[in-house]
Amino acid sequence: MGDVGRGLAKGADGRVRCAWAASAPDYEAYHDREWGFPVAEDRRLFEKLCLEGFQSGLSWLTILRKRDAFRRAFAGFDAREVARYGRRDVERLLRDPSIVRHRGKIAAAVGNARLVLELEREFGTLAAYVWRFEPAPGSRPRRVTGAALARGYRAPEADAMSKDLRRRGFAFVGPTTAYAFMQAMGLVNDHLEGCHVRPAAEKARRNLERPVAVAGGSGRRR
Repeated sequence: MGDVGRGLAKGADGRVRCAWAASAPDYEAYHDREWGFPVAEDRRLFEKLCLEGFQSGLSWLTILRKRDAFRRAFAGFDAREVARYGRRDVERLLRDPSIVRHRGKIAAAVGNARLVLELEREFGTLAAYVWRFEPAPGSRPRRVTGAALARGYRAPEADAMSKDLRRRGFAFVGPTTAYAFMQAMGLVNDHLEGCHVRPAAEKARRNLERPVAVAGGSGRRR
């Protein structure tokens, strides 16, 4: 692996990536195929919302390596199924060594699932709610560089999302978590300038049909 500039690294395949992706093969695959590509599918959005909560105090690599186990434990992150979980389900999950066994985080995932259903009733889809917080064109740094992110840049829309989610009763959705969620789900493209994935992620963002909220629980897209 070679350092090719602040925040960038060249991999064994000769491709330049965001440096964090160079630390493990799992990260490299996730970086190249998922991170920063826009998502408008409710299950994937709910999954990431839950997993960001489980990551609190841990590394994302730990959670990524357990993701398949989390999917089995939480019904493929079908919010309607998870919302039905009761005390016995929580106790069952606390005995499951394949996931992170933290009572508060498990309870938060179940509680958040119930609140997601309320969002769906209000906005039509979880995606329609989430994409309301996409930063406006021109509000982002002109060049996304390692130096810019090292200065602690975070989109103010992440703070707004966090504040609104917490007002609605969601747990483990602080501003840092909200911004990590936005980065991963492609609401922003924080692949650095020079990363070979950045153009593909940006093209996917341009081509995405943004979800639109519809009162009465029937989301549509524009």
